[in-house]
Amino acid sequence: MARILIVGCGCRGRRLAAALIAEGHSVRGTSRSAERLSPIEAAGAEAAAAEPDRLGSVLPLLEGVSAVCWLMGSASGPPDDLAALHGPRLRSLQEKLVDSPARGLIYEASGSVDAELLSSGAAIVREVGETFRMPVAIIEEDPVDPNRWSAAMGHGVAEVLGA
Repeated sequence: MARILIVGCGCRGRRLAAALIAEGHSVRGTSRSAERLSPIEAAGAEAAAAEPDRLGSVLPLLEGVSAVCWLMGSASGPPDDLAALHGPRLRSLQEKLVDSPARGLIYEASGSVDAELLSSGAAIVREVGETFRMPVAIIEEDPVDPNRWSAAMGHGVAEVLGA
């Protein structure tokens, strides 16, 4: 099976990690906070501290990874930081995936972040995916229903891995 990196492994990320692990995948999940690493490990995933707005902390975690889930749809922070996470940081990460073992990217295009930012992030993911012929999945399922959201994310991971 594959190793999946979940960037933003909060409540929904841990739920996704548990589902992917149940399917036989190994999962590496990130959190900005060291205090939030033990719940990731409790879900059965390898936990790692990383700042998604500092890609230098994320890139070393790509070792051995087949796909990346960018779960920033409900990220919090100043508006400029959120714009960067769904704009230049996202583009840069995806461009760096080309020279990594990762096959593709699964982008969370729903959540509490401004819908316009999520829409522009989805456009970036599509554009970079087409440019580099990289498999991508854009998940627009509303996270309000955790079961449907988890199923959609799992389908996106399977789609990227099967491409």
